[in-house]
Amino acid sequence: MRLNMNEEGREEEEEMIQGRFSIGEVGGFQKPMKLVVVGYALTSKKTKSFLQPKLEGLARNKGILFVAIDQNRSLSEQGPFDIVLHKLSGKEWRQILEDYRQTHPEVTVLDPPDAIQHVHNRQFMLQDVADLNLSNSYGKVGVPKQLVVKRDASSIPDAVTKAGLKLPLVAKPLVVDGSAKSHELSLAYDQYSLQKLEPPLVLQEFVNHGGVLFKVYIVGEAIKVVRRFSLPDVTKRELSKNAGVFRFPRVSCAAASADDADLDPCVAELPPWPLLERLARELRRRLGLRLFNLDIIREHGTRDRFYVIDINYFPGKRKRVFMVYM
Repeated sequence: MRLNMNEEGREEEEEMIQGRFSIGEVGGFQKPMKLVVVGYALTSKKTKSFLQPKLEGLARNKGILFVAIDQNRSLSEQGPFDIVLHKLSGKEWRQILEDYRQTHPEVTVLDPPDAIQHVHNRQFMLQDVADLNLSNSYGKVGVPKQLVVKRDASSIPDAVTKAGLKLPLVAKPLVVDGSAKSHELSLAYDQYSLQKLEPPLVLQEFVNHGGVLFKVYIVGEAIKVVRRFSLPDVTKRELSKNAGVFRFPRVSCAAASADDADLDPCVAELPPWPLLERLARELRRRLGLRLFNLDIIREHGTRDRFYVIDINYFPGKRKRVFMVYM
Protein backbone atom coordinates (compact mmCIF):
# COMPACT_ATOMS: atom_id res chain seq x y z
CA MET A 1 0.00 0.00 0.00
CA ARG A 2 1.25 3.46 -0.80
CA LEU A 3 1.01 6.02 1.99
CA ASN A 4 -0.23 8.67 -0.43
CA MET A 5 -2.91 6.42 -1.91
CA ASN A 6 -5.99 8.32 -3.10
CA GLU A 7 -9.31 7.92 -1.32
CA GLU A 8 -10.79 5.62 -3.95
CA GLY A 9 -7.81 3.27 -3.79
CA ARG A 10 -7.89 3.25 0.01
CA GLU A 11 -11.59 2.35 0.09
CA GLU A 12 -10.99 -0.45 -2.44
CA GLU A 13 -8.18 -1.84 -0.30
CA GLU A 14 -10.26 -1.74 2.88
CA GLU A 15 -13.07 -3.58 1.11
CA MET A 16 -10.60 -6.24 -0.02
CA ILE A 17 -9.26 -6.66 3.51
CA GLN A 18 -12.70 -6.97 5.09
CA GLY A 19 -13.95 -9.27 2.31
CA ARG A 20 -10.68 -11.24 2.27
CA PHE A 21 -10.65 -11.69 -1.49
CA SER A 22 -8.84 -10.42 -4.56
CA ILE A 23 -9.40 -10.91 -8.28
CA GLY A 24 -7.04 -13.13 -10.23
CA GLU A 25 -7.09 -14.22 -13.85
CA VAL A 26 -7.02 -17.91 -14.72
CA GLY A 27 -7.40 -19.17 -18.27
CA GLY A 28 -8.61 -15.76 -19.42
CA PHE A 29 -11.34 -15.64 -16.77
CA GLN A 30 -11.35 -13.57 -13.61
CA LYS A 31 -11.99 -15.48 -10.41
CA PRO A 32 -11.83 -14.54 -6.74
CA MET A 33 -8.81 -15.72 -4.75
CA LYS A 34 -8.38 -15.93 -1.01
CA LEU A 35 -6.50 -12.81 0.08
CA VAL A 36 -3.46 -12.97 2.36
CA VAL A 37 -3.06 -9.65 4.18
CA VAL A 38 0.46 -8.72 5.29
CA GLY A 39 0.65 -5.83 7.74
CA TYR A 40 4.07 -4.22 7.70
CA ALA A 41 5.80 -1.99 10.23
CA LEU A 42 9.06 -0.71 8.76
CA THR A 43 11.08 2.48 8.79
CA SER A 44 10.42 4.83 5.88
CA LYS A 45 13.79 3.88 4.39
CA LYS A 46 13.05 0.14 4.60
CA THR A 47 9.56 0.67 3.19
CA LYS A 48 10.96 2.51 0.17
CA SER A 49 13.58 -0.15 -0.57
CA PHE A 50 11.34 -3.15 0.08
CA LEU A 51 7.87 -2.25 -1.20
CA GLN A 52 8.66 -1.45 -4.80
CA PRO A 53 5.96 -1.56 -7.50
CA LYS A 54 7.26 -4.80 -9.02
CA LEU A 55 6.98 -6.65 -5.71
CA GLU A 56 3.54 -5.22 -4.93
CA GLY A 57 2.27 -6.12 -8.40
CA LEU A 58 3.57 -9.67 -8.17
CA ALA A 59 2.12 -9.99 -4.67
CA ARG A 60 -1.34 -8.83 -5.76
CA ASN A 61 -1.31 -11.35 -8.61
CA LYS A 62 -0.62 -14.03 -6.01
CA GLY A 63 -3.41 -12.79 -3.75
CA ILE A 64 -1.09 -11.06 -1.27
CA LEU A 65 -1.82 -7.53 -0.07
CA PHE A 66 0.69 -5.37 1.84
CA VAL A 67 -0.90 -2.91 4.27
CA ALA A 68 0.97 -0.33 6.33
CA ILE A 69 0.55 -0.60 10.10
CA ASP A 70 -0.31 2.72 11.74
CA GLN A 71 2.02 2.98 14.72
CA ASN A 72 -0.23 5.64 16.26
CA ARG A 73 -3.13 3.19 16.57
CA SER A 74 -3.58 0.01 18.55
CA LEU A 75 -2.30 -2.94 16.54
CA SER A 76 -5.29 -5.07 17.58
CA GLU A 77 -7.67 -2.51 16.07
CA GLN A 78 -6.06 -2.83 12.64
CA GLY A 79 -6.29 -5.54 10.01
CA PRO A 80 -7.31 -8.28 10.28
CA PHE A 81 -3.86 -9.52 9.26
CA ASP A 82 -2.65 -12.97 8.31
CA ILE A 83 1.01 -11.94 8.69
CA VAL A 84 2.75 -9.10 10.51
CA LEU A 85 6.10 -8.19 8.97
CA HIS A 86 8.28 -5.85 10.99
CA LYS A 87 11.71 -4.36 11.41
CA LEU A 88 11.41 -1.70 14.05
CA SER A 89 13.46 -1.35 17.22
CA GLY A 90 12.73 -0.31 20.79
CA LYS A 91 11.40 -1.98 23.93
CA GLU A 92 7.94 -0.45 23.52
CA TRP A 93 7.49 -1.91 20.03
CA ARG A 94 8.76 -5.31 21.16
CA GLN A 95 6.22 -5.33 23.98
CA ILE A 96 3.41 -4.34 21.60
CA LEU A 97 4.29 -7.27 19.35
CA GLU A 98 4.57 -9.73 22.23
CA ASP A 99 1.13 -8.66 23.52
CA TYR A 100 -0.30 -8.96 20.01
CA ARG A 101 1.13 -12.46 19.57
CA GLN A 102 -0.53 -13.54 22.82
CA THR A 103 -3.95 -12.19 21.86
CA HIS A 104 -3.75 -13.12 18.15
CA PRO A 105 -2.14 -16.59 17.97
CA GLU A 106 -3.69 -17.09 14.52
CA VAL A 107 -1.45 -14.35 13.05
CA THR A 108 2.08 -15.18 11.91
CA VAL A 109 4.54 -12.58 13.23
CA LEU A 110 7.78 -12.40 11.25
CA ASP A 111 9.59 -12.80 13.49
CA PRO A 112 9.26 -13.07 17.32
CA PRO A 113 11.01 -10.07 18.94
CA ASP A 114 13.02 -12.16 21.42
CA ALA A 115 14.38 -14.34 18.61
CA ILE A 116 15.41 -11.25 16.65
CA GLN A 117 17.21 -9.78 19.66
CA HIS A 118 19.27 -12.97 19.91
CA VAL A 119 20.90 -12.39 16.50
CA HIS A 120 21.40 -8.67 17.15
CA ASN A 121 24.19 -9.52 19.60
CA ARG A 122 27.29 -11.08 18.07
CA GLN A 123 28.25 -12.61 21.39
CA PHE A 124 25.35 -15.07 20.99
CA MET A 125 24.58 -14.84 17.26
CA LEU A 126 26.65 -17.84 16.13
CA GLN A 127 26.24 -20.02 19.22
CA ASP A 128 23.52 -22.17 17.67
CA VAL A 129 25.73 -22.84 14.64
CA ALA A 130 28.59 -23.84 16.93
CA ASP A 131 26.32 -26.09 19.01
CA LEU A 132 24.95 -27.69 15.86
CA ASN A 133 28.45 -28.73 14.73
CA LEU A 134 26.97 -29.83 11.41
CA SER A 135 28.96 -32.45 9.55
CA ASN A 136 27.82 -34.93 6.91
CA SER A 137 28.94 -36.39 3.61
CA TYR A 138 28.44 -33.01 1.90
CA GLY A 139 30.69 -31.02 4.21
CA LYS A 140 31.24 -29.52 7.62
CA VAL A 141 29.87 -26.21 8.93
CA GLY A 142 31.35 -24.37 11.89
CA VAL A 143 32.14 -20.86 13.11
CA PRO A 144 35.49 -19.04 13.37
CA LYS A 145 37.11 -18.97 16.78
CA GLN A 146 36.10 -15.71 18.42
CA LEU A 147 36.52 -13.52 21.49
CA VAL A 148 34.16 -10.92 22.98
CA VAL A 149 35.70 -7.71 24.33
CA LYS A 150 33.26 -5.40 26.12
CA ARG A 151 35.64 -2.74 27.48
CA ASP A 152 39.26 -1.66 27.95
CA ALA A 153 41.03 -1.80 24.57
CA SER A 154 44.43 -1.97 26.31
CA SER A 155 43.60 -5.47 27.58
CA ILE A 156 42.88 -6.87 24.11
CA PRO A 157 46.42 -8.13 23.24
CA ASP A 158 46.66 -10.18 26.45
CA ALA A 159 43.10 -11.48 26.06
CA VAL A 160 43.83 -12.58 22.49
CA THR A 161 46.98 -14.41 23.61
CA LYS A 162 45.14 -16.19 26.45
CA ALA A 163 42.32 -17.21 24.09
CA GLY A 164 44.83 -18.60 21.59
CA LEU A 165 43.48 -16.61 18.64
CA LYS A 166 45.72 -16.33 15.59
CA LEU A 167 46.30 -13.17 13.58
CA PRO A 168 44.96 -11.56 11.49
CA LEU A 169 41.70 -10.91 13.33
CA VAL A 170 38.44 -9.47 12.08
CA ALA A 171 36.85 -6.97 14.47
CA LYS A 172 33.08 -6.41 14.38
CA PRO A 173 30.83 -4.24 16.58
CA LEU A 174 29.20 -6.33 19.31
CA VAL A 175 25.66 -5.09 18.67
CA VAL A 176 23.90 -5.13 15.29
CA ASP A 177 21.43 -2.23 15.36
CA GLY A 178 20.73 -1.78 11.66
CA SER A 179 23.13 1.14 11.26
CA ALA A 180 25.90 1.16 8.65
CA LYS A 181 28.45 1.37 11.47
CA SER A 182 27.29 -1.91 12.99
CA HIS A 183 28.25 -3.67 9.75
CA GLU A 184 31.73 -2.14 9.44
CA LEU A 185 34.73 -4.44 9.72
CA SER A 186 38.32 -3.93 10.79
CA LEU A 187 41.22 -6.27 10.06
CA ALA A 188 44.03 -6.25 12.63
CA TYR A 189 47.42 -7.58 11.50
CA ASP A 190 49.51 -7.36 14.69
CA GLN A 191 49.21 -7.59 18.47
CA TYR A 192 50.14 -3.98 19.18
CA SER A 193 47.46 -2.57 16.87
CA LEU A 194 44.73 -4.46 18.70
CA GLN A 195 44.81 -1.66 21.29
CA LYS A 196 43.51 0.74 18.62
CA LEU A 197 40.21 -1.11 18.36
CA GLU A 198 37.06 0.27 19.97
CA PRO A 199 35.10 -2.06 22.30
CA PRO A 200 32.51 -3.41 22.69
CA LEU A 201 33.37 -5.76 19.84
CA VAL A 202 33.83 -9.32 18.69
CA LEU A 203 37.15 -10.59 17.35
CA GLN A 204 37.06 -13.47 14.87
CA GLU A 205 39.98 -15.39 13.43
CA PHE A 206 40.22 -14.50 9.76
CA VAL A 207 39.77 -17.52 7.49
CA ASN A 208 41.11 -17.27 3.93
CA HIS A 209 38.18 -17.90 1.60
CA GLY A 210 39.21 -16.77 -1.88
CA GLY A 211 37.71 -13.31 -1.44
CA VAL A 212 34.16 -14.57 -1.97
CA LEU A 213 31.35 -15.26 0.49
CA PHE A 214 27.92 -16.81 0.01
CA LYS A 215 24.82 -15.01 1.20
CA VAL A 216 22.15 -17.59 1.95
CA TYR A 217 18.70 -15.97 2.15
CA ILE A 218 16.01 -17.94 3.98
CA VAL A 219 12.26 -17.23 3.89
CA GLY A 220 10.38 -20.08 5.48
CA GLU A 221 11.52 -23.18 3.58
CA ALA A 222 12.69 -21.19 0.54
CA ILE A 223 16.44 -20.68 0.07
CA LYS A 224 18.27 -18.31 -2.28
CA VAL A 225 22.09 -18.17 -2.56
CA VAL A 226 24.16 -15.37 -4.13
CA ARG A 227 27.90 -14.71 -4.30
CA ARG A 228 29.47 -11.54 -2.91
CA PHE A 229 33.01 -10.24 -3.03
CA SER A 230 34.59 -10.21 0.40
CA LEU A 231 37.94 -9.43 2.01
CA PRO A 232 40.90 -10.84 0.03
CA ASP A 233 43.05 -13.66 1.37
CA VAL A 234 46.00 -12.77 3.58
CA THR A 235 49.23 -14.66 2.89
CA LYS A 236 51.88 -15.39 5.52
CA ARG A 237 54.20 -12.98 3.72
CA GLU A 238 51.61 -10.19 3.84
CA LEU A 239 50.98 -10.89 7.50
CA SER A 240 54.69 -10.59 8.32
CA LYS A 241 55.11 -7.35 6.36
CA ASN A 242 51.90 -5.50 7.29
CA ALA A 243 50.96 -3.92 10.58
CA GLY A 244 48.07 -1.84 11.82
CA VAL A 245 44.29 -1.94 11.65
CA PHE A 246 42.56 -1.64 8.29
CA ARG A 247 38.94 -0.54 8.33
CA PHE A 248 36.38 -1.56 5.74
CA PRO A 249 32.83 -0.41 5.06
CA ARG A 250 30.11 -2.99 4.50
CA VAL A 251 32.06 -5.28 2.18
CA SER A 252 29.35 -7.71 1.02
CA CYS A 253 26.57 -5.33 -0.05
CA ALA A 254 24.57 -5.82 -3.26
CA ALA A 255 27.01 -3.60 -5.19
CA ALA A 256 29.72 -6.21 -4.49
CA SER A 257 27.93 -8.96 -6.44
CA ALA A 258 30.24 -11.70 -7.70
CA ASP A 259 27.60 -13.79 -9.46
CA ASP A 260 28.74 -12.75 -12.94
CA ALA A 261 32.46 -12.47 -12.19
CA ASP A 262 35.09 -14.68 -13.80
CA LEU A 263 36.08 -16.65 -10.70
CA ASP A 264 38.17 -19.72 -10.03
CA PRO A 265 35.60 -22.57 -10.16
CA CYS A 266 36.88 -23.86 -6.83
CA VAL A 267 36.05 -20.49 -5.25
CA ALA A 268 32.77 -19.88 -7.11
CA GLU A 269 31.20 -23.30 -6.51
CA LEU A 270 28.13 -22.91 -4.29
CA PRO A 271 27.86 -24.92 -1.08
CA PRO A 272 26.11 -28.28 -1.60
CA TRP A 273 22.34 -27.85 -1.59
CA PRO A 274 21.61 -30.75 0.83
CA LEU A 275 24.04 -29.17 3.30
CA LEU A 276 22.31 -25.78 3.03
CA GLU A 277 18.86 -27.30 3.38
CA ARG A 278 19.81 -29.10 6.57
CA LEU A 279 21.58 -26.03 7.97
CA ALA A 280 18.60 -23.79 7.20
CA ARG A 281 16.14 -26.28 8.68
CA GLU A 282 18.13 -26.68 11.91
CA LEU A 283 18.67 -22.94 12.35
CA ARG A 284 15.01 -22.11 11.69
CA ARG A 285 14.18 -24.42 14.57
CA ARG A 286 16.96 -23.34 16.92
CA LEU A 287 16.76 -19.59 16.25
CA GLY A 288 12.98 -19.43 15.97
CA LEU A 289 13.33 -17.29 12.81
CA ARG A 290 11.81 -17.66 9.34
CA LEU A 291 13.21 -14.57 7.64
CA PHE A 292 16.99 -14.26 7.84
CA ASN A 293 20.24 -14.73 5.99
CA LEU A 294 23.56 -16.42 6.65
CA ASP A 295 26.97 -15.19 5.52
CA ILE A 296 28.96 -18.33 4.72
CA ILE A 297 32.55 -18.76 3.54
CA ARG A 298 34.44 -21.79 2.27
CA GLU A 299 37.96 -22.21 3.66
CA HIS A 300 40.30 -21.62 0.73
CA GLY A 301 41.96 -24.80 -0.48
CA THR A 302 39.08 -27.03 0.66
CA ARG A 303 35.84 -28.10 -0.99
CA ASP A 304 33.78 -28.97 2.04
CA ARG A 305 34.88 -26.83 5.02
CA PHE A 306 32.44 -23.97 5.61
CA TYR A 307 32.08 -21.26 8.24
CA VAL A 308 29.07 -19.14 9.15
CA ILE A 309 30.45 -15.70 9.97
CA ASP A 310 27.27 -13.62 10.39
CA ILE A 311 23.48 -13.93 10.67
CA ASN A 312 21.08 -11.12 9.75
CA TYR A 313 17.36 -10.81 10.37
CA PHE A 314 15.18 -9.45 7.50
CA PRO A 315 18.23 -8.93 5.28
CA GLY A 316 18.85 -6.23 2.70
CA LYS A 317 18.08 -8.34 -0.39
CA ARG A 318 14.65 -9.18 0.98
CA LYS A 319 12.73 -7.97 -2.11
CA ARG A 320 14.25 -10.58 -4.43
CA VAL A 321 13.85 -13.32 -1.84
CA PHE A 322 10.17 -12.52 -1.34
CA MET A 323 9.65 -12.65 -5.10
CA VAL A 324 11.31 -16.08 -5.25
CA TYR A 325 9.22 -17.24 -2.27
CA MET A 326 5.97 -16.10 -3.86
